Amino acid sequence: MSRQTPASPAVNGITPVQQMISSCSGALFTSLLVTPLDVVKTRLQAQKNPLVKGKYFVYCNGLMDHICVCENGKGWYKAAGQFKGTLDAFYKIVCCEGITALWSGLPPTLVMAIPATVIYFTCYDQLCAVLRVRMGERAQEAPLLAGAIARVGSATVISPLELIRTKLQSQKQSYRELTNCIRSAVQTEGWWSLWRGLGPTLLRDVPFSAMYWYNYEWAKSWLCQWYNTREPTFTITFISGAGSGSIAAIFTLPFDVVKTRRQVELGKLQAKNLSGPGSSSTFSIMKKIVAQDGFPGLFAGFFPRLIKVAPACAIMISSYEFGKAFFRKRNQERILRQLQSTNM
Repeated sequence: MSRQTPASPAVNGITPVQQMISSCSGALFTSLLVTPLDVVKTRLQAQKNPLVKGKYFVYCNGLMDHICVCENGKGWYKAAGQFKGTLDAFYKIVCCEGITALWSGLPPTLVMAIPATVIYFTCYDQLCAVLRVRMGERAQEAPLLAGAIARVGSATVISPLELIRTKLQSQKQSYRELTNCIRSAVQTEGWWSLWRGLGPTLLRDVPFSAMYWYNYEWAKSWLCQWYNTREPTFTITFISGAGSGSIAAIFTLPFDVVKTRRQVELGKLQAKNLSGPGSSSTFSIMKKIVAQDGFPGLFAGFFPRLIKVAPACAIMISSYEFGKAFFRKRNQERILRQLQSTNM
């Protein structure tokens, strides 16, 4: 038997580097397809509540949410007239501003979204493989735990970068000024000040991730049995991703409503004073929402979130699985050639 080389596949037939490449390409593909939907959604919302200079709004590129600030006193975009609906908005934006306007704001957010996605997906696959072996009879629960841990890790790594990006964008500070500001905040409040706002993010994203991966792995396995195939096809991964993403989005919607409110509040706080007082807690905001709008207020924006999350999850996971399948097949062919040359 030939000895395994360092370049040989480590987990599920592919190496960690190949997993990173697959997740990176999937992240780019997802962002390119989903960003126009969020740009149009934001523009339609701005039509009802105009975005003026200094106003904050939440921007999503299909992978993660970001706080953005309106820099132009007349609006954050070139006026394209009144929109009658989604399709009309697409048409007028393309005609008046060019097709590239549909991807406005994407490059700076990808700087963080892609590293976060690479960390998240690679950690999940590595953790899940280890946990399946160690959990024995309860191996089917490994995706639940691996998904939660991977999300904690990626969110923790990216949180300080999001804070820095928001401050750079809102105050136009130089890197030296920003460094001095951060150093002052760390000296005053400690290193934890760089992770302000992480708690509410984890309250939404960790349960979402745990439910998403558990349901995805279950649905993928069930569909493979249904179609009598050993390897999941693109259709199987796409359907599994959309379904599991929808279920997770529904159950975590109250935390998403709270997080959206806190994101804008936190963006204003970070832009004005990095070491300013903290905002309201997650559960106090929930109580306020229930008091003002009743229990249904916690599920506001149900349909818009669903039509954003479901396709994003489906595109990302199917692209990621496609990349892994490509590398897995390539690795198998390489190993086969090596064995054939050894036997000759």
